[in-house]
Amino acid sequence: MAKNKVEITGVNTKNLIVLSNEEMELLFKKLKEKDEQARTLLVEGNLKLVLSLLKKFQSRCDNLDDLFQIGCIGLMKAIDNFDLSYDVKFSTYAVPMIDGEMRRYLRDNTSLRISRSLKDIAYKGLKFQEEYLKEHGKKPDYNQIAEFLKVSSYDVVLAFEALKNPVSMYEPIYNDGGDTIYVCDQIEDKKDSSKDIELRLAVDDAINKLNSREQFILDERFVVGKTQMEVAEELMISQAQVSRLEHSAIKQLKKVLH
Repeated sequence: MAKNKVEITGVNTKNLIVLSNEEMELLFKKLKEKDEQARTLLVEGNLKLVLSLLKKFQSRCDNLDDLFQIGCIGLMKAIDNFDLSYDVKFSTYAVPMIDGEMRRYLRDNTSLRISRSLKDIAYKGLKFQEEYLKEHGKKPDYNQIAEFLKVSSYDVVLAFEALKNPVSMYEPIYNDGGDTIYVCDQIEDKKDSSKDIELRLAVDDAINKLNSREQFILDERFVVGKTQMEVAEELMISQAQVSRLEHSAIKQLKKVLH
């Protein structure tokens, strides 16, 4: 990294302006009067907030320029919604909004494709989980969430798992100044496990016992990541039929694998 330059975004921090508290207050007053030049100066004067947060996500994002732009959107939202009457520093107010925009971008642009229906189940499930925890003092289990959402517990588990951020096998987890230890170094090699081989064979056998349409639906839904509506359009049947076939196939797999 060159001196005074942030190479990950091509932005030379030496040229960034830094606003004093008095300047910030004056610009926010002008912004309230619809002064767009004040808005531009507030954005330029707070880009270091975005850059400082960007460093947190370097190992999780392939395109930091895009993430920087997303952070700038969060900064602009913070500027547009900030009010001097909040009696807090602008940075205190802005950082969570910038951080949130970046996290949402990383979550929604993960390399693993997650279907819209799974996301919907996950977000509704998380909301129910939060409300249940407040009321009962403990988290609901997957069956309770499934019953509330009127879906299978299998769908709930799959949806929650889909929201987890994938970690690179080569993510460094420890370095004491010598050799770096990576995630892959901590994973047990189970290629020769007879139990795993038996499980894979059982799964393959269970899937082969499904008819071709059921196999197609499971593949499109959970491998490709399509919604039930998309699969229904492809098969030229109703979404309700796809749902019934999907649940029937899953039920058959459970019987074989239990």
